[in-house]
Amino acid sequence: MSILTPIPPSTPLFKRAFFAIPVVGWLARDVLYGDHDNIYYLLVIIATLLVVVFSIWGLPALVISALVVVPFYFVFMIVVASPWTPNE
Repeated sequence: MSILTPIPPSTPLFKRAFFAIPVVGWLARDVLYGDHDNIYYLLVIIATLLVVVFSIWGLPALVISALVVVPFYFVFMIVVASPWTPNE
Protein backbone atom coordinates (compact mmCIF):
# COMPACT_ATOMS: atom_id res chain seq x y z
CA MET A 1 0.00 0.00 0.00
CA SER A 2 1.46 3.28 -1.04
CA ILE A 3 0.49 6.80 -1.94
CA LEU A 4 2.57 6.33 -5.07
CA THR A 5 0.12 3.95 -6.78
CA PRO A 6 -0.37 5.49 -10.23
CA ILE A 7 -3.78 6.84 -11.20
CA PRO A 8 -4.76 6.77 -14.90
CA PRO A 9 -4.77 10.29 -16.40
CA SER A 10 -8.37 9.94 -17.62
CA THR A 11 -9.69 9.60 -14.06
CA PRO A 12 -12.45 12.16 -13.30
CA LEU A 13 -11.78 14.99 -10.87
CA PHE A 14 -14.12 13.67 -8.13
CA LYS A 15 -12.27 10.31 -8.12
CA ARG A 16 -8.89 12.02 -7.93
CA ALA A 17 -10.17 14.17 -5.06
CA PHE A 18 -11.43 11.07 -3.23
CA PHE A 19 -8.11 9.29 -3.76
CA ALA A 20 -6.34 12.31 -2.21
CA ILE A 21 -8.02 11.72 1.19
CA PRO A 22 -5.18 10.48 3.42
CA VAL A 23 -6.14 7.00 4.62
CA VAL A 24 -9.45 6.05 3.01
CA GLY A 25 -8.52 7.35 -0.42
CA TRP A 26 -5.13 5.65 -0.37
CA LEU A 27 -6.73 2.33 0.48
CA ALA A 28 -9.36 2.74 -2.24
CA ARG A 29 -6.73 3.69 -4.82
CA ASP A 30 -4.60 0.67 -3.94
CA VAL A 31 -7.58 -1.68 -4.18
CA LEU A 32 -8.72 -0.27 -7.54
CA TYR A 33 -5.41 0.37 -9.31
CA GLY A 34 -2.78 -1.48 -7.29
CA ASP A 35 -1.90 -5.12 -6.87
CA HIS A 36 -4.78 -7.62 -6.87
CA ASP A 37 -3.80 -8.87 -3.41
CA ASN A 38 -4.57 -5.48 -1.83
CA ILE A 39 -8.22 -6.46 -1.34
CA TYR A 40 -7.10 -9.11 1.15
CA TYR A 41 -5.07 -6.55 3.07
CA LEU A 42 -8.11 -4.29 3.17
CA LEU A 43 -10.25 -7.13 4.56
CA VAL A 44 -7.64 -7.77 7.28
CA ILE A 45 -7.64 -4.06 8.16
CA ILE A 46 -11.46 -4.03 8.42
CA ALA A 47 -11.49 -7.19 10.56
CA THR A 48 -8.83 -5.73 12.86
CA LEU A 49 -10.77 -2.49 13.23
CA LEU A 50 -13.91 -4.45 14.11
CA VAL A 51 -12.05 -6.42 16.79
CA VAL A 52 -10.65 -3.22 18.28
CA VAL A 53 -14.06 -1.52 18.22
CA PHE A 54 -15.74 -4.53 19.85
CA SER A 55 -13.09 -4.68 22.55
CA ILE A 56 -13.46 -0.97 23.32
CA TRP A 57 -17.24 -0.48 23.15
CA GLY A 58 -18.53 -4.03 23.42
CA LEU A 59 -22.17 -4.90 22.72
CA PRO A 60 -23.30 -1.49 21.36
CA ALA A 61 -20.61 -1.68 18.66
CA LEU A 62 -21.70 -5.21 17.79
CA VAL A 63 -25.34 -4.13 17.47
CA ILE A 64 -24.53 -1.08 15.35
CA SER A 65 -22.28 -3.06 13.00
CA ALA A 66 -25.02 -5.68 12.62
CA LEU A 67 -27.55 -2.95 11.79
CA VAL A 68 -25.22 -1.60 9.11
CA VAL A 69 -25.07 -5.03 7.44
CA VAL A 70 -28.88 -5.58 7.41
CA PRO A 71 -29.66 -3.63 4.16
CA PHE A 72 -26.93 -5.48 2.27
CA TYR A 73 -28.22 -8.79 3.55
CA PHE A 74 -31.78 -7.93 2.49
CA VAL A 75 -30.61 -7.08 -1.03
CA PHE A 76 -28.61 -10.32 -1.13
CA MET A 77 -31.66 -12.35 -0.06
CA ILE A 78 -33.90 -10.66 -2.64
CA VAL A 79 -31.39 -11.38 -5.41
CA VAL A 80 -30.96 -15.00 -4.36
CA ALA A 81 -34.70 -15.62 -3.98
CA SER A 82 -35.79 -13.88 -7.18
CA PRO A 83 -37.41 -16.11 -9.81
CA TRP A 84 -35.49 -14.42 -12.64
CA THR A 85 -33.12 -16.65 -14.57
CA PRO A 86 -30.32 -15.43 -16.88
CA ASN A 87 -31.69 -17.30 -19.93
CA GLU A 88 -34.97 -15.38 -20.09
